[in-house]
Amino acid sequence: MTIYTRIQEKGQVTIPTKIRRKLNLRKGDMVMLVETEAGVLIKPAELIVSEAFDRIGEALKADGITLEKWNKRSRNIRAQLLKDMYGLTDEA
Repeated sequence: MTIYTRIQEKGQVTIPTKIRRKLNLRKGDMVMLVETEAGVLIKPAELIVSEAFDRIGEALKADGITLEKWNKRSRNIRAQLLKDMYGLTDEA
């Protein structure tokens, strides 16, 4: 699909309705602009977050960290923070 749009005075570009609907973009949504060899790619924020989680998951898997290990470590960190910040322990 090729659609043309004009750059406005302040550098603003309107994403045409057809594309906004297809990508489920609404007023106030965040998008990321990525410079590529072919031009500029606009990515919806939900794709950015999804891709980031995928990369984190791949890195954890490569390091041999399972979801069970991750959860256990998170519980330990939270317990330590509660103890350090508020003096709370499991015994309380």
